[in-house]
Amino acid sequence: MDEQNNKDGRDGYENVCAMCHRPESVCGRLFHLPPNLMLCESCLQKSFDLMASTMDTTDPNHLMGNLKIILPGAQNQNQTKLKPKKKEAEAEQGDVESGDVMDIAKLPSPHEIKAKLDEYVIGQDHAKKVISVAVYNHYKRVRRQDEEAFKDDVVIEKSNMLMLGPTGCGKTYLVQTLAKLLNVPLAITDATSLTEAGYIGDDVESVLSKLLANADNDVERAEHGIVFIDEIDKIAKKKNTTSRDVSGESVQQGLLKLLEGADVEVPVGASSKNGMVPTTMINTRNILFICGGAFPGLDEIIKTRLTKSFTMGFNSYLKDEFDKDRDILAKATMEDLREFGMVPEFIGRLPILFALRGLDRDAMKRILTEPKNAIIKQYQKLFAMDEVQLKFTDDALDVIAEKAIAKETGARALRSILEEFMLDIMYEIPKDSYIGTVTITADYINGNGAPIIEMRS
Repeated sequence: MDEQNNKDGRDGYENVCAMCHRPESVCGRLFHLPPNLMLCESCLQKSFDLMASTMDTTDPNHLMGNLKIILPGAQNQNQTKLKPKKKEAEAEQGDVESGDVMDIAKLPSPHEIKAKLDEYVIGQDHAKKVISVAVYNHYKRVRRQDEEAFKDDVVIEKSNMLMLGPTGCGKTYLVQTLAKLLNVPLAITDATSLTEAGYIGDDVESVLSKLLANADNDVERAEHGIVFIDEIDKIAKKKNTTSRDVSGESVQQGLLKLLEGADVEVPVGASSKNGMVPTTMINTRNILFICGGAFPGLDEIIKTRLTKSFTMGFNSYLKDEFDKDRDILAKATMEDLREFGMVPEFIGRLPILFALRGLDRDAMKRILTEPKNAIIKQYQKLFAMDEVQLKFTDDALDVIAEKAIAKETGARALRSILEEFMLDIMYEIPKDSYIGTVTITADYINGNGAPIIEMRS
């Protein structure tokens, strides 16, 4: 029967039991029943037991309720597509696709990575420099570690990253741009949904399930990907709690093996493991983990540490010395994170620590206009579809930036402000086909006037 399946043109697929949906590599040899029905030994025995216990039933078709019959010539839907191994792919295609595996010869240097990030991310020069060097060294390690293992005893360890920064400063956008630049699979997950195994929520293995799905179920490509865990500060150890901390310290303990590098059994096509979902093995040794969070309250811990020992003398600090310091998170240490609630084993596996600066008015103004995907450019493209030119005065951009800073939600406030003031304009413009140019002024943003509208000549 196996030879017949190969002749039918289903090479590269793995047979799956029609009842429990486990692949043949997990449940063992499948029994092939006509017409092209496949059952594992366990499900076949259960079917016989059920048949023996219900011999007196009047419905002759009741046993087939849970079985899926596949007619001859039809494609078996109970099969999981397996990616060909690297050697098999080279034999069939002659070479590996250039985008599947990171090539050290084509890996951009750190200054090239930073230059590309500068086109999309405004400011954060120190953060972009740190992440460019870290990613460059990581993928050099991935490609050369096997060769170096035979030359000497020096083994380069993996350098995961922990980025601190207030909300809306560009943490997630920075990682998204980086993954797009390097052409590697990226999985972005929220730490707030993770719980200890056995409780309601996603297990830590669900992070790798997303990465595998984004790599088109290619295990080899997923093992060279990037995982970004956002809101990592939400799994800090809860203080003054007497119950089991299933969404805090327990999640940190569960992530240790992923950060360090281990073989993890991951469900394919689902977020949790169960008997009905096939699984595969992923090694996390070459997966780069980047964790990010706003860490509210960490600034007070840093201020307390800085002012505690220097309150008297010539080198002393005033208690309000750092109240207006926008770079206070850049002074964070591992001890500060430990006091915040992160366990030492967890932060020890994130050796690269850096902070993103909060956005000021000039940065907000540049974000509106300079990036390739700037918000103003998006609105101008929308108006261009109606053959209308959209302009903003320099004073209007200053007012929008000031209003965004007042909201204290970072760059996310820019779009909400523009949506509020552009609503009436976008509603009225399509009514008149003679409108050629719309200019947004500071008076209109302040509510003291109307935009300047020019008709076509």
